[in-house]
Amino acid sequence: MGSNSEKSDKKEKRKLGGGSSIAKDILDNLRLSEDEVADEDFQSHHEHVSRGEDEEEDVPEESDSLEDESDSSGEDEGEDLEVEESETLEDENDSSGEDEGEDLKAEESDSSEDEVSPRNTIGNVPLEWYKDEGHIGYDRDGKKIKKQARKDMLDAFLASTDDSKNWRKIYDEYNDEEIELTKDEIKIIRQLTRGKTPHLEVNPYELYVDWFTWDGKGHPLSNAPEPKRRFIPSKWEHKKVVEYIRKIRKGLIKFEKKKEEPRFYMIWDNESAPMEKASQRLSHIQAPKQNIPGHDESYNPSIEYIPSQEEINSYQLMYEEDRPKFIPRRYERYRVVPAYEKLLREFFDRCLDLYLCPRTRKKRINIDPESLKPKLPSPKDLRPYPVTCFLEYRGHSSFVLSISMEASGQWIASGSSDRTVRVWEVATGRCHSVWEFDEPVQHVAWNPAPELPILAVVMGQEVLLLNLGLGTAEEQEKVKELLHVEVHAVPDETGDNQSVVTWSQHDKHDGIKLKHFKTVSLVAWQCKGDYFTTVVPSDILEILCSNDKYI
Repeated sequence: MGSNSEKSDKKEKRKLGGGSSIAKDILDNLRLSEDEVADEDFQSHHEHVSRGEDEEEDVPEESDSLEDESDSSGEDEGEDLEVEESETLEDENDSSGEDEGEDLKAEESDSSEDEVSPRNTIGNVPLEWYKDEGHIGYDRDGKKIKKQARKDMLDAFLASTDDSKNWRKIYDEYNDEEIELTKDEIKIIRQLTRGKTPHLEVNPYELYVDWFTWDGKGHPLSNAPEPKRRFIPSKWEHKKVVEYIRKIRKGLIKFEKKKEEPRFYMIWDNESAPMEKASQRLSHIQAPKQNIPGHDESYNPSIEYIPSQEEINSYQLMYEEDRPKFIPRRYERYRVVPAYEKLLREFFDRCLDLYLCPRTRKKRINIDPESLKPKLPSPKDLRPYPVTCFLEYRGHSSFVLSISMEASGQWIASGSSDRTVRVWEVATGRCHSVWEFDEPVQHVAWNPAPELPILAVVMGQEVLLLNLGLGTAEEQEKVKELLHVEVHAVPDETGDNQSVVTWSQHDKHDGIKLKHFKTVSLVAWQCKGDYFTTVVPSDILEILCSNDKYI
């Protein structure tokens, strides 16, 4: 009996040690706030002390167990093992029952919290308005919701020591209350911090099962019910069978095969003689046919086939082989059509072609079109690849024509045909800022230098170097200094006063406007961010320097 009580005490200590390790793992996985850092230090110190005591107590227990093993017989050891196994099974059942009860409570709390509307009814207004007030808003009855006393650092420290689940609680400023996170919500937070899907049951790389094979199927599959005529004997087939029976009785249809007549061969004849005779013959190739006259050779052609006098005069400037052989004309009646003066000449040229020009037979190669197609691998062999939409950036009201990523990967810019440019945060999908213009945005390009948050925007004949307002104060001062220029014109290659690009300060947004003489289609930055190029449809490539403000 004494040994059994000691073993039960050992199991309780092991449970306490296991629970503290689980709590420590959860605290390590989550991102702790400043208030929770002190709680974590206290808990780690407390666990270290408890573990030291456990180790000191385990030493005599190990000696006791050795003495018990030397004194006890084989039968006592068997009984102790059975008792330990039964106790461990009961402990596991109790722990599983407690976990299931907590999960059920969490599910019930989630569903009840979703159904209950927020207590505060002030709407989407900043809480700074109630900063100096004694309340934070009003409830449904119009009564003021008084502010609760906030805990200081000492109270938070004591609460963390008294309650082991205090690290799950978060403060809701909108309703001025503390909310305890459930296990499912903690799992979702862990998944988001690891960059994975929020729900564990969602598998973005599910196995692809090809249920149908479309090879050789020329028509779509149908699940329509069978018509009634499929189950009724056909009267037309009955008539056809009766007709065949009558012909068989009259002897019109005979089933006996004709006897083949015997074929005699020359034993001493050369087998290749027929092939030699065929090779000695001249191979005849049929002459090509004359071209059939078209609509332009009609006596009353359509108006679009009749050339104007300017077109007829332009024929004289062409080479003789390029000139049209016949000029269409319009006549009211067929009997008014005069004789064709080039008829004899064309017949004579055709006779010369038939007599003098050799004819050749072109052999066509029969190739199966399916064999020319490249053999693509099956999609299931290319897995894993993304098949689930993880994040959407919604805000544009029309087509998105261009996107550009920042060098650090935190921001992404998009230009749309709704005449707006938006900057999004990649991780959360939040729209940081929006710029509106007078023309659709064709292309956007982010400066690759991380210390210069400048965006090049192409719209019509203009290129705008836009200050996005990101970065530190020093970076903003440097960007504003670069984007402040006077009107600057660049002469063309001929040296005239005409300008290719005009620099000016944008009157609406913080940036520089570059006015081109034609529509700009593309902008590309240098890898260091000092230069960028613009491409126009007239095949002119201009290299612009953004640091020194010259072309």
